[in-house]
Formats: sequence, structure tokens, C-alpha cells
Amino acid sequence: MDTSADTDVRIRRVYEDASADDGLRVLVDRLWPRGKSKQNAHIDVWLKDIAPSKELRSWFGHIPERFDEFASRYRRELDANTDTVNRLRELIAGHPRVTLLYGAKDSEHNNAVVLREYLLGERDRHTDKA
Repeated sequence: MDTSADTDVRIRRVYEDASADDGLRVLVDRLWPRGKSKQNAHIDVWLKDIAPSKELRSWFGHIPERFDEFASRYRRELDANTDTVNRLRELIAGHPRVTLLYGAKDSEHNNAVVLREYLLGERDRHTDKA
């Protein structure tokens, strides 16, 4: 399924205020964001199973130097997680705009960045080293 042709997929930190132009808001973290109430988060769907495994998340530890390897490992997890990836693709297909929400402080080195690239078929920025 070509997600990029039909849907504008954006990413945004869940702690930022929701915007009317966010479209469908999908939380893609395994853990609920600290200090954020469900009412104030304005989250339409929480797909915690699309997030990196606990082991991968712990290994990465949001250390920027590990990001390329994290991205590669996370893509392999996504390749193996076809049911959840297909569920997300189906959700995306029904909306002109989707915003993937994440809790990390680093806007460039987080799972939502990798997930967006994965969904849109962009591998040029964080290529596999193998």
C-alpha cells in the first residue's frame, strides 16, 4: 500500500498542544506520556504495539550516536510486526492527514521519525549498514 500518495503523515511531540490540522492523532509509544491526561492529550488511537520493544528502547536510551543502529533494528521489528503495521496502514489510508505522536524530547532521534520513514518507504536518511 502506498501510504505517501494518499496521506500526509506528520510527527509531533505529544506534549505540544494539539492542532486542528493534525488530522488523526496516533500515539506510537509503548508507555503513556508522563503527566499527560488522556483528556488533554487529544489522542485518537494509541498503538502501543507499534512502538519499539522494551529491550530495543532500553538499549537505545535516546543516545543520538546509537540512532542509526536503533533505526535499523526498529525497522526489522516493524518488518516482523506485520499485523500492527497493517492496522496502522489501514488507519492511515482512511485519513488525509495523520500525526504520529511521541513523547521523547529529541525531535530528530526517536521512534516516530523511523516509523514515518518506514510507512512512507523512505530509507535514504537512515539506511541499513548491513
